[in-house]
Parts: sequence; structure tokens; C-alpha cells
Amino acid sequence: MSSVLSRRIVFSLMFLIMMMFSGHKADSKCVFEAIFNFGDSNSDTGGFWAAFPAQSGPWGMTYFKKPAGRASDGRLIIDFLAESLGMPFLSPYLQSIGSDFRHGANFATLASTVLLPNTSLFVTGISPFSLAIQLNQMKHFKVIVDESHSSDQPELKTLPSKDVFGKSLYTFYIGQNDFTSNLATIGVDGVKKYLPHVIGQIAGTIKEIYGIGGRTFLVLNLAPVGCYPAILTGFTHTFSDIDKFGCLIPVNKAVKYYNTLLKKTLSETRTELKNATIIYLDTNKILLDLFHHPKSYGLKYGVKACCGYGGRPYNFDQKLYCGNTKMIGNASATAKACRDPQNYVSWDGIHATEAANHRISMAILDGSISYPPFSLNNICNS
Repeated sequence: MSSVLSRRIVFSLMFLIMMMFSGHKADSKCVFEAIFNFGDSNSDTGGFWAAFPAQSGPWGMTYFKKPAGRASDGRLIIDFLAESLGMPFLSPYLQSIGSDFRHGANFATLASTVLLPNTSLFVTGISPFSLAIQLNQMKHFKVIVDESHSSDQPELKTLPSKDVFGKSLYTFYIGQNDFTSNLATIGVDGVKKYLPHVIGQIAGTIKEIYGIGGRTFLVLNLAPVGCYPAILTGFTHTFSDIDKFGCLIPVNKAVKYYNTLLKKTLSETRTELKNATIIYLDTNKILLDLFHHPKSYGLKYGVKACCGYGGRPYNFDQKLYCGNTKMIGNASATAKACRDPQNYVSWDGIHATEAANHRISMAILDGSISYPPFSLNNICNS
């Protein structure tokens, strides 16, 4: 029997056991009752703008019809996952008004890094809410939940059950800012030197959450940032550095190095934590294919931003980000959104459109990019 087939059988049996002992009937929605997310702007559902209210302009135009605390024109991957599992969108941990944490919490904030930002490695513009801070917020959240259930507290109306932590998905979509924040200054080789520390911190965080009851972890790998308009316009390169699809070869090679090491480290962590389910999600595979072959997915544009300034080929200017207006020369210029974001992979040169996020989410749900095999559609009847 092949090792792949053996793993499939083991994981199938494991989830059958989970369903039997969770007290759920066969027709129930899901064995998971909540999602706790850790990340940066790729999965921030409003945390950064709750801490620093400022979002305006075309953000959220596709789904929310107004800015909704997301770095996209619409829903993020974490939004689609919550919807598919029958849960409401995750409330940001930092949002004090209107939040409902009965189905989890989102600790992600825009510009967050894995490593602590108070180091010479990082440039300005990085969020103070590193992964270590997000982990501390998670621990504090659990303390509040435990204390609330030990007494008659009114907060119970917006908090999950005390035993939710062992019945939750813990998702990680973070590491992009560790990679990109110094790319222009220290280059690919310089960035590669500290990537093992980034991955080690992610693995260490998983172990700490395991220690407080977490058992199921989904880790999204690093996106092909060498295809991002922001990197294509901000990273010094030659014509020979560009592949036939318009993406930066050396940058995406470094991304591949990171993802290979991440997959290996998660495999080792899985062996160490015997009762944990730790899934590596190769979202890079889908996103890279979207950039390379957008028309195969019903889109039109790969390495061109919907919301930006500058026109062809990238519609991105390092000095004028999406939604902003400033003087360029003697004239006022505005980085405006396109009218058809559903045809783009890149929303603003840095983040994906709702259209791209939806296609990535479908691959996560059907298990086609999961290692080991893991299909939320089958587990949760979503």
C-alpha cells in the first residue's frame, strides 16, 4: 500500500472518529464550531481599521458596496471559508463595537509580520500586531471565555462555549510582509536568510495553541509575489528576470524555497503533535496559475491591478496607492478602481480580488491543494 493511500485512510478514519465523538449527527453542518484566524491584510476583516480608522474609497465595492475593513474589492478567503461552513464573517478581535465572537475571532491585521517588527530587519509601515501579539490576544480571549463561563456574565451572549477551542479551525495566512518588506533593500538572498526563522515562529505558535486545546490547523503558504504589480514595479530587475507570463523569476524562486521549507517544517510538527491535524495549503499553486492563465479561470488580466494608477502594463505606481489622490507634476492624480474587478486577479497591486479569492477558496474546500488530504466540503457537508 502506498504512503499516500495510507495517509488518506488514516485521515478518513480520524474524521469519522471526530464526528462520532463530537456528538453531531450525520446531517449536521460541521464538526467545527468556530474559526480563529491569524494573519495580515490578506485575511484582515477589519482589525487594522478598527485600530486606525481611515479606510475609504473603492474598497469593498464588489460585495459590500462600501469599505468593509478588507484589503480587496470584496470577500477574502477567510470570508468564503466561514460562509461555506455556515458561519458568519469573523469579527476582528480589535473591533469593540458590534462584534460577535460565538463562532471565533480574527486576530489578523493589515501589515502584520510573523517576526517581531521592532528589529532592524523591518522597515517602517509594519503593523505592531505581529504573530506573537496575535497569539497573546488569542490566549487572553480564552481566559475571558473561561472566566465568563465560571460566572453569570452578560458577555456570554457574544462569546463561544467554553469547550469551543478543541472544536475549531485555526487558520494562518501570514508571512508575506516578512518576505516583501525588505526585498527592495536587501534582495532575494538577504531575505532568504531569515525565512527559516519566520517558519519556525509559525510552527512554534501552532505548538502553543495546541497546548491550550487547539487541534486542527490550516496553514496557507506564501503567494507568488513575483507576479504582484507592487513587486514588479518596486524590485530592481532586468528583462531576463521576467518569465513569459510577466512574473519575476528570482522572487518566485525564493517563494518556492520558503514554501518547500514551510511544508517540511509542518510535516515535522505534525509528527511531534500526535493528536493534531496540521494541513499545508498550497494556495500558491492556484494563485500562480491565475496570474499565468487568467482566461482559463474566466478572468482577463493577470499582472495588472484593477485599482491603481499608471496604466499599462501594471496599473500601479509606488507613490500612489489605490483610492489615494495626490499631485503628480502640476496635476492632481487619483488611483481609481476599474469597473470590472471580476476580470482581474490583482485588486490593488498587492492584494487579490474577490474573484481570485473565490477560486482559491474553492480549491481549499475541495481539498485539491491540501497536504495531507483534507476536504472541508466532505467533513462539513458545505
